[in-house]
Amino acid sequence: MCGRYASTRSPQDLVQLFEVTEWRPEETLAPSWNVAPTDEVWAVLERAPRGAGEDAPAVRRLRPVRWGLVPSWAEDVKIGARLINARVETVHEKPAFRRAFAGRRCLLPADGFFEWDAVEDTATGKVRKQPYFIHPDDGRVMALAGLYEFWRDPAVKDGDDPAAWLLTCTVITTEATDAAGRVHPRMPLALAPGDYDAWLDPGHRSADGLRALLAPPAGGHLTARRVSPAVNSVRANGPELLTEVPAP
Repeated sequence: MCGRYASTRSPQDLVQLFEVTEWRPEETLAPSWNVAPTDEVWAVLERAPRGAGEDAPAVRRLRPVRWGLVPSWAEDVKIGARLINARVETVHEKPAFRRAFAGRRCLLPADGFFEWDAVEDTATGKVRKQPYFIHPDDGRVMALAGLYEFWRDPAVKDGDDPAAWLLTCTVITTEATDAAGRVHPRMPLALAPGDYDAWLDPGHRSADGLRALLAPPAGGHLTARRVSPAVNSVRANGPELLTEVPAP
């Protein structure tokens, strides 16, 4: 599972890193060292311009989306809080994800992610959860494989009103490897730069071809470091959450 991650790079940096051709400067997000479900996050995606014909080329965009996918058929947005992750083994066939997997795929930029390990407190004998920050050891951005979906709010009568539509996403997870595997059995799946184009291409609809891109792991070796339990609170935020703390 991936329940928290860090994303602190500026939109200007992301536009360059992912060769984005369309970003609206009025759409901005503050850096976050503790991204939590239902937060807005950056997503890189490709779509044809609205109103363009079926053969119009897709444009690579940087968009803010809400973490927690709400399927188009959902009656309540609250379902998104339960759909923050999609397992790579079944993402192509699950009703909540299969339509998005076929044509609405995205990349979710991250500095790294958090996982928790159950450890025994030697002082009290009780089991507590120790957080770790897991990130590429070369400091590069992680491009987490994700899906996005549009949900139409029936309470808004005007379909052209921006408030009528909610854009949400989910993170694809896989079996953990490298340092992540020593902390938790699952981890977010990061794509290699050479696979960005094929993953984002909305015209790429071969399930087998797409699943072949999701081979874990990608992006090099990972490093895990113990961090403060302060990150356990979704209200905590700041670079100090990534500071390594010594083992007791």
